[in-house]
Amino acid sequence: MVNLYHKVLLGLGSNQAGAWGEPGEALTRALDELRSRGVELTAVSGFAATVPVGPALQPGYLNAAAAGHTALEAEALLAMLKSLEHEAGRRPGPRWGPRPIDIDILDYDGVVLGWDTPHDPMRPAHLVLPHPELHKRSFVLEPLAGIAPTWRHPVLGKDARQLLADLPAVF
Repeated sequence: MVNLYHKVLLGLGSNQAGAWGEPGEALTRALDELRSRGVELTAVSGFAATVPVGPALQPGYLNAAAAGHTALEAEALLAMLKSLEHEAGRRPGPRWGPRPIDIDILDYDGVVLGWDTPHDPMRPAHLVLPHPELHKRSFVLEPLAGIAPTWRHPVLGKDARQLLADLPAVF
């Protein structure tokens, strides 16, 4: 039997008003748009206020995680997410700079893709699964652990709670 639906975990963030409104409105709209474009969401975390990574002079973020299913292949899902970001007002800008919306594929069916190629976060050239930075980011792991605490990183072998516990304490 062919699997018509793929399990996906997504990370969402916003810290700048855009075409879809203020950050909370943008995250809500993004979730609605995902549902209307073929992603059946099965769990969504609350919105968490987080400190930005990158340039210090930017507003704090709202972040969330979502779990679901889709018939879209990974590349098609990524293209749809980039289209949503553009519709919400995201335009090219500084790496880790402010943005009206950011939607990342955290995991796609447990597939490992691109981990054998050196990852340059300043110049991502290809789809990497699972997301190559998720295990380093509390703003991703906290909401993820809330909706999928036993999800196991297919490369590192640790679940979301363990990855979160492994992060250095920030004071």
